[in-house]
Amino acid sequence: MAKKSKKRRALKLPPERKIQILLNGRLVGVVDNAQEFMTKLKADRRAGLLPVGTNFFFNRKAKDIVINCDSGRARRPYVIVEGGKSKLTPAMIEQLKVGQMSWGKLVSMGVIEYLDAEEEESSLIALKEEDITEHTSHLEIDPVTIFGVTVSVLPYPEYNSSPRITMACAMAKQSLGTYTSNFNLRNDSRAHVMFYPQQPLVQTRPYKILKFAEHAAGQNFVVAVTSMMGYNASDAVVVNRSAVDRGLGRSVFYKTHETEERRYPGGQKDKFEIPAVTTQGYREEKAYRHLGEDGIIYSESAVGPKDVLVGKTSPPRFLEEISVFGMVEEKKRENSLAIKGGEEGVVDSVLITDSLAGHRMVKCRMRAIKIPEHGDKFASRHGQKGVIGMLLPQEDMPFTKDGIVPDLIINPHAIPSRMTAGHLLEMLGGKAACYTGEFGDSTAFLGDTEDKFRSQMKGLGFDEYGEEILYDGFTGTQVKAKIYIGCIYYQKLHHLVSNKMHVRSRGPVQLLTHQPTEGRAREGGLRFGEMERDCLIGYGASMLIRERLLEESDRTYELVCSKCGSIGVHDHTKNMDYCPLCETSTLSMVEMSYAFKLLLDEIKALGIFPRLIMRDKA
Repeated sequence: MAKKSKKRRALKLPPERKIQILLNGRLVGVVDNAQEFMTKLKADRRAGLLPVGTNFFFNRKAKDIVINCDSGRARRPYVIVEGGKSKLTPAMIEQLKVGQMSWGKLVSMGVIEYLDAEEEESSLIALKEEDITEHTSHLEIDPVTIFGVTVSVLPYPEYNSSPRITMACAMAKQSLGTYTSNFNLRNDSRAHVMFYPQQPLVQTRPYKILKFAEHAAGQNFVVAVTSMMGYNASDAVVVNRSAVDRGLGRSVFYKTHETEERRYPGGQKDKFEIPAVTTQGYREEKAYRHLGEDGIIYSESAVGPKDVLVGKTSPPRFLEEISVFGMVEEKKRENSLAIKGGEEGVVDSVLITDSLAGHRMVKCRMRAIKIPEHGDKFASRHGQKGVIGMLLPQEDMPFTKDGIVPDLIINPHAIPSRMTAGHLLEMLGGKAACYTGEFGDSTAFLGDTEDKFRSQMKGLGFDEYGEEILYDGFTGTQVKAKIYIGCIYYQKLHHLVSNKMHVRSRGPVQLLTHQPTEGRAREGGLRFGEMERDCLIGYGASMLIRERLLEESDRTYELVCSKCGSIGVHDHTKNMDYCPLCETSTLSMVEMSYAFKLLLDEIKALGIFPRLIMRDKA
C-alpha cells in the first residue's frame, strides 16, 4: 500500500522583535540595530557629548539595551583600547609626571572611562599592556587595583590560595600596632598598642601610598621552617624567649571603666565617697584601700580582682525604712565601680567630667603590659596563624654559622596543604632586604620575582634558595638537613590568653534554672554539652556524668507527696511539711535536678498535672 503523503504546514515565524531600550529600568524606546546604536552611544560618551557617569550594556539573552545614569553604582576607571592599542600613550604619562596633564583631562579626552558592573560584563579587559589582543576593549590602569584596600597591602596574594587570603584579611584587622598617635589622650573602651612596631621589609606599593608604615601593626621576625621537638606541632610556633625579653611582640592593653552620679525621681542621687561600714552591701575594707578622700582612686595604683576604682553609694530601692526604734532612717546602698574577677593592672589615668545628661562622671583607664606567653596568637600576612607552644631560651635555639638565631620556628607541614607559596617568597625577599638595605616589592602581579631574590642572595654569597646549615642549640652538633630560614613580617593578634583565661570552682548560678552562669565576665563555668555527655556515655563513666550534670550543676532536694505525686511545701512558720493538694504529711525528700523541677512547673502552667510515682529502691 502506498503511504499517504502528509501536507507539511509552513511554520509561521514571529517577526524579529525590536531591541528595547531601558533607561534606569524604564522602557523609553526601541531600536533595530543594537550594535550600531551601542557603538554610537560609546563614541558620544568618549567625545564628551554624553555625561561620563552614563553606562551602557547590551543584554544579549533578554535582547535589551540597558542604560544606567542613576546614583549608587560602583564604577571603576579603565584605559580605553582601540584597534589593539592603548589610548594612554607614553607621552601622556610623561605629561602626567610633570603636571602638564590632569586626570580630569584624560577622562574628557576619552582616554580613560568609568565602567559599572553591568558594562564590565560586555568588556574584555587586559591586565597588562602585553596581554592586549585585537578583541581587547579596555586595559587596567594597574593590576593591583582589582583588589580592595586590605588585600592590596598583603604581599604576593597571587601566590596563595584564596581561603588563606580571606584569613589574612580577617587577621590583619586583629593585629596590634599603633592605631592612633594620641592613644595616651583618649579613653577608648578597649585598646592595644604595640611597643616596637616596624614596617615590613617586603611591602606593596599601596602600603606606601596609604602610609600604613605610620600605623605599623607587626614586627619583622627571623623565621626558620622546621619541626622543634613537637612543640610546634600542627599550627603551634616556638618563640625565642630571649627575643621576647628584649621586647619582641610586647604590647600594652588599655581598658576604660566608667561610672556616674545618677539622679533619681524624688530628688535623690548617687554620691562618690568611701562607703561607710553601715552601708548596705559594704565590701571588705581591703577593697577600698586605693581610694582618696573623694572616693576616687589615685593614678598609678596597682589593682587586682574585686578592688574598687570609684566608691559610690546609691539611695535605697525603697524610700523609707523604719529602724528598730521606730524612727524613719535613710539607708545607703553600696554601688561602687570595681574590677571584675580575673583582671588586674595599673590605673593609667583618671578623668573627672560631666556626662551628656549633666551628671558627674569618672572614667578610669587601666593599663596592663602584655608580654607574649604560651597560648598567645601570632600570624603572618599569608593566613598562617598559630599560638605559642613553647618559649625557648636563645641558648637552646638552633643557630647558623654566623650566629643568627631564629625568633620563631614554624612547622614545615603548615605550607604544602595550605599552598601559601607567598609565605616562602616573602621569607626569601625579607632575607635579601636585610643584606641589600632595600625594601622588597611584593605588589600583586608586578612585584619582585623569585629570580631577582635568588640572584641577590647568590651575589651576597648565600645559598640562593635561602637554605642554611643550622646547629642544634642543646648539643652544638650540625643538623643534617638544610633548613629554610628567612625574615618575614609577623603580626601579634589581640586574642591574648591572659584576656581569655578563666577558672571557677564555685560561683554564681542563674536564678531561673539554678545552673552555673555562662561566660568569663559572669564568673561562669564551661559548658558541658550533649556531645561531651555522649563521650562519657561511650566510656561508661556513669558516676562522672552524675557529677557533672547533677552534683556540680543544679542538684536540689524536693519534697514529693507519696499519695498524689505532687511537689510538697515546707512551712517555715510551723516548721512542718505538707502537700498543698491532698494536705497529707507523708512526704519524701527526693534528689533531683532543678531543671527537672522547673520542667514540672512549666508543664503545670500548661494545665497538665504531672505526678511523680514513688517506690522504694530495689
